[in-house]
Amino acid sequence: MTSPATADPALVDRIMAVMEAAFDPAYGEAWNRRQVAEALALANTHALVVDAEGAPIAGASPALPAGFVLTRHVLDEEELLLIAVVPEARRRGVGTALIERLFATARTRGTARIFLEMRRGNPAIALYRKLGFAPIGERKNYYRMANGERVDAITFARSIE
Repeated sequence: MTSPATADPALVDRIMAVMEAAFDPAYGEAWNRRQVAEALALANTHALVVDAEGAPIAGASPALPAGFVLTRHVLDEEELLLIAVVPEARRRGVGTALIERLFATARTRGTARIFLEMRRGNPAIALYRKLGFAPIGERKNYYRMANGERVDAITFARSIE
């Protein structure tokens, strides 16, 4: 996982390519390019992009990105900000590989617990539960969908000590 002082345009391009393919605009979950670049410019933000086999992509690799994870580390906690897998690579272990690599790299940063937040009804809940995340809180009507409907947010956590 990388944490550049300024956002690497190639890394931002890869993340945006996955995000544009993976996120349904109806939910309004995708970030724009500026948001991704600004997050990556922070020293405590980390990103990992992988190919369809779950192998990391870095540098000038010609491999096509199939998934990414973006996190923020503070003290001994890490927040999973975004994770996405392109539709054609889903249910092939890419999401599991991303999160397992996150666990490994987060441990090297001294992370004891990882948090994430998702909208109620997000099918990724099965992946999170499979990997040991448990719900710890809820925010009523937190997310606003493209049609204006409000959806609850559920907060999950997992210890990785």
